[in-house]
Amino acid sequence: MRVKTGARIHVTLIDLNGTIGRVDGGVGFAIDEPSVEITAKESDEIKIVGKAKNFERFEKVSKKLKDSFGRGIEIEVLSDYRAHVGLGSGTQISLAVGKAYSEIYDLELSIREIATIVERGGTSGIGVAVFEHGGFIVDGGHRWEEKKGFLPSSVSKAKPAPIISHLEFPDWKVIVAIPELSGAYGKGEVDLFKSSCPIPLNEVRELCHLIRMKLLPAVVEKDLDSFNEVIGRIQEIGFKKAEVERYGTLIR
Repeated sequence: MRVKTGARIHVTLIDLNGTIGRVDGGVGFAIDEPSVEITAKESDEIKIVGKAKNFERFEKVSKKLKDSFGRGIEIEVLSDYRAHVGLGSGTQISLAVGKAYSEIYDLELSIREIATIVERGGTSGIGVAVFEHGGFIVDGGHRWEEKKGFLPSSVSKAKPAPIISHLEFPDWKVIVAIPELSGAYGKGEVDLFKSSCPIPLNEVRELCHLIRMKLLPAVVEKDLDSFNEVIGRIQEIGFKKAEVERYGTLIR
């Protein structure tokens, strides 16, 4: 069984204010490279072979699946990419392994079911959605009653957010420049959410206006100039502003 998936660009979280009764919401899109590619076969134990950059992730996900269904898996890693650089390797690896596991044991699990088992998509649903559908995605976040706080996906137990918009992404060239630093993860990511949230409501409203009335039309109309204008403004408001400010001139 062979599974290959690309990466994702996460444009922004939409609402980390929550006064409307929902929280999170995400915008992002799929890119073909870098990619995660694996082959998998049945095994009584867990075995990871190949030159994996994220060996512990492959092993952790495989153990979760074995704990849930009782069977092991042998995985050969043909390609993967660095973690904590903003391309969603954790979700793509987790879903690739989960998809392979489901196929080789005829479990017929949906991608959302796999995501819940491997605990991905609890804040932003973009990584889960692009794995299944590709393209450009807007998700609807979570009810406050389900989430009850501002938390990153890595520590959230919420189910993957519903997709509210799925568009074909234009055939634009996407340049991915990765600085020699590590993004926020673990306690550092939790602390970033705690120190930055709730986001001012006026900034959430501006984000919603930009996404609904400029970003989505730009994707449909293949208007690269308008798309870039929105991306630029998003860096200056909301949670994305907090993420950018964390690194200062290192990412400019």
